Amino acid sequence: MYAIIETGGKQYKVQEGDVLYIEKLNAAEGEVVSFDRVFLVSKESGLVVGAPLVAGASVSAKVEKHGKGAKVIVYKYKPKKNYHKKQGHRQPYTRVVVEKIQA
Repeated sequence: MYAIIETGGKQYKVQEGDVLYIEKLNAAEGEVVSFDRVFLVSKESGLVVGAPLVAGASVSAKVEKHGKGAKVIVYKYKPKKNYHKKQGHRQPYTRVVVEKIQA
């Protein structure tokens, strides 16, 4: 059984027990969060596709930890103009474990 959910402007295909790195959520570690934007659910009886969302479906997941991703260096340079600009960025994330898919 799997589902396609949306969180943080991105879509994810999830199954029970999956570990996801998603955009940072405003939830404490150990807290259970629910994702209500479910676009598709696969069951033994077949696919349930929403228009655009599946009515009454949700996915619950447990927040494991918060963190920051690897550093990305943004370097701007214009030749012959003595212009250099170096900037770093680390995207915050939340690691969640999918516990249950209700449909």
